[in-house]
Amino acid sequence: MGTHGESSKEYKKEIMKLHLEDGISIKVLAERFGHSASTIYSWRDQYRKYGEDAFVGCGHQRPGDAELRKLRKENEELKMQVEILKKVAAYRAQKESETK
Repeated sequence: MGTHGESSKEYKKEIMKLHLEDGISIKVLAERFGHSASTIYSWRDQYRKYGEDAFVGCGHQRPGDAELRKLRKENEELKMQVEILKKVAAYRAQKESETK
């Protein structure tokens, strides 16, 4: 089995290039580099799906995921602000009608 340092983003990309560009089978790569075939299949799936943004590592996000998370948080904050403004407007309308 490879060490933690060997499972870096660059290391995984190099293995994927050997498979996808050079045509080396996953079985051969698994034997050569000491990983299970299922691990390398998983890397291949991630690489095909995300390309250069694959293998971000534990606790990190892909650039698009980080932006989406930021926008969702901002959207929730804006929804809360709209609800507060609606309540303020309703309160003011009620007070205005009471003073007439």
